[in-house]
Amino acid sequence: MARPRTRFRCTSCGHVETRWAGRCAGCTAWNTLVEETPAPGGVGTPPSKARVLTPTPLQDVSVRGGGEVRLRVGIGELDRILGGGLVAGSLVLLGGDPGVGKSTLLLMALDALGRRGLQTLYVTGEESAAQVRLRADRLGLAGDGLSLLAETDLPAVVEAVRRLRPAAVVMDSVQTLHDPALQGVPGAVSQVRQVASQAMALAKGEGIATFLIGHVTKEGSLAGPRMLEHLVDTVVYFEGDGRSSLRMLRAVKNRFGPTGETGLFEMRDEGLVEVPDASARLLQERVPTASGTAVVAAMEGSRPVLAEVQALVGAPGLGSPARTAVGLDRGRLMMLLAVLGKLGLPMSERDVFVSAAGGLRIVEPAVDLGLVAAIASSFRDRALDPHALAFGEVGLVGEVRAVGHPLLRLKEAAQHGFRRAIVPASSKVEPPPGLSLVPVRTVREALDALLR
Repeated sequence: MARPRTRFRCTSCGHVETRWAGRCAGCTAWNTLVEETPAPGGVGTPPSKARVLTPTPLQDVSVRGGGEVRLRVGIGELDRILGGGLVAGSLVLLGGDPGVGKSTLLLMALDALGRRGLQTLYVTGEESAAQVRLRADRLGLAGDGLSLLAETDLPAVVEAVRRLRPAAVVMDSVQTLHDPALQGVPGAVSQVRQVASQAMALAKGEGIATFLIGHVTKEGSLAGPRMLEHLVDTVVYFEGDGRSSLRMLRAVKNRFGPTGETGLFEMRDEGLVEVPDASARLLQERVPTASGTAVVAAMEGSRPVLAEVQALVGAPGLGSPARTAVGLDRGRLMMLLAVLGKLGLPMSERDVFVSAAGGLRIVEPAVDLGLVAAIASSFRDRALDPHALAFGEVGLVGEVRAVGHPLLRLKEAAQHGFRRAIVPASSKVEPPPGLSLVPVRTVREALDALLR
């Protein structure tokens, strides 16, 4: 019998090579080619044996049930990032670091659906059924309508799901399930791709809402081929920095709702607890009289959030200065330091450390103005106005530019007792009662208004 030929597939883009190379020719990524053995038989169907298909006009396509059928899970923060609920027949990929709480969150979600009289199934490939039961007992879950299946054989799992026909199923995890018909160990590129394909066919064919749990790499991306994220309907990341009890649920792809939506949870002894008022929780431990701290109004999806940004500027020293950004964009930090240098605040010989307090990650440019104010406050060792906040994008010449949704940000600030808001002059909005606006055109004007 001829020895099956092996090939090498890129885990980042899916490009196939006949022999290993250090660099992928498709996406130029290094050390991403993984050996795999193709399934026996050819790929594709000969044209003479292909089925004859007739396309259906769009107007003749029937929509079962009159449209999308959404299942409200009952966990408000999870329903938010899913776009209002779990769509029947959808495939959701949940990724996160080990121990962040992925299994706990989805076990709680299935229990919430079970309390509404729906049948659910939790497939565990990493733990035994007894271990899952012990976790459920610790969380105080009733387990009504929730069934457990400890199995890693993919065809057996698919058959069990078809027999039970639950409303929702969780497969934990995509790296542990495998198809014996394919070569390769569980977690290999071909196996992960097969598990995702079978899960998609199962979800669409049977109308079962399906969750896939996936691990992430040290770079923060989902383990496995990049095409895995393109195959599923929704990609959700569950994030936590390990030092804080806060957990952030973030939707980066959603075919049935907006992307960028976030949900906030806190890990406690009794499990994950929703944090509906994210602003109050993030500002809970703020020290308003300290220098180097400022409050910004950020947008997480369609949700305004007040967050604290902190800065620490060290004394001038020898050698290359350190530049560290935690939860913020380091590239924008370097740009803002250059802008401050032109305004008479030299940073070229000083260490600068900035952080978004509470484990939050803020990536939008609206944080620029607050971050500049925090750095200047630490540099001069003078506290900012504790009742003021700032938002706005800073340009390369020191101008302050407008950002989206200013009214939503201002309403959130007024709701939490802030009295002044430093905003771009081009944001022409009517402030809420109790909040006065200080329009600024340049960074210098903003610092004069904050550093009194």
